This record gives sequence, C-alpha cells and structure tokens, in this order.
Amino acid sequence: MDRDELILREYESYCVQKENFIDRNFRTNKFYMTAIVVLIFALIYTSNIVFLNKISATLVFALLGVSVSALWWMNVDSYNTLIKIKYSNVIEKIEEKLPVKPFTDEYIGIDESRKNKVFMFSDIQKLIAAGAALFFFAVCVSEITPLVIAVFNKIINIALKAKCGI
Repeated sequence: MDRDELILREYESYCVQKENFIDRNFRTNKFYMTAIVVLIFALIYTSNIVFLNKISATLVFALLGVSVSALWWMNVDSYNTLIKIKYSNVIEKIEEKLPVKPFTDEYIGIDESRKNKVFMFSDIQKLIAAGAALFFFAVCVSEITPLVIAVFNKIINIALKAKCGI
C-alpha cells in the first residue's frame, strides 16, 4: 500500500467516524426532545400531586425541565465545537494531501452562510432548548410564588405576635 492510498483510507475512515458522530448528535437531540415532551406531559398529568411541605409534582418536573433544557443547550454547544474541530483540525489537514478538498469547501460554504446570519440547525435546537427552559422556569416561578408568600406571611405573623407579646 503506497502513501497516497494510506492517506485516502485514513481520510475515508475519519469521514465515516465524523458521520457516525453527527448521527449520534441527532440521536442525542431526539433524546432531549423526547425528555422535554415527557416532562410536559408529566406536568399536565401530575398537577394535583403534592409532596412534603406543599412541594408539588409540577414544581419537581418543572425544575427537571429547566435542568434538561440547560443540559441540551450545553450538549448542542459541545457537539458543534467537536464537529468544527473534526472539520477544521483533522479533515482539512488530511485534505491538504488530496487532490480535491470537499469538506474544506463545504466548511467554507457553511462559514460564509454563517456570516450572512442564516439560521443553522444548531441554532434551532438552541432556540427550542431556550424556549423549553423559559417555559419550565415560568412554571417553577408560578409554583414557588405561593410557597414564598406563605413563608413570608408566617414570618410576619410570628413577628407581629412577638411584638404584641402574644
């Protein structure tokens, strides 16, 4: 096997690995989407369940929703960074030794479209994750507010009783 054939085989192997990595990214995104949908249904169907000290199942699932959304956002960022590294640091360097550079050309095209503020798939994923996080955060606030008001009222009642000497 000569040097050029070895380079081509390494290039093909790495391209397959990159595609597998992108497929794993899509599977991961499906997982997060499913988790968010399941948490929304859990919010709906467990709205009447209350745990210790007036903590509702809704609050618990909303906190989980905020956490899952934040993890999804970070995961999208991580995958994007790793995919860019695979393109620019590895595939492009291997392509320097090849007569054509399809991934380098593709990356240049993606980079140019990015400069024109075209919405990329990862931006949509982040938008969905942010929207879900805001939704779950709003549910958390609506669930925590009555608890905070109740605690505040108890503190005021205790302070008034102490002041009045009762």
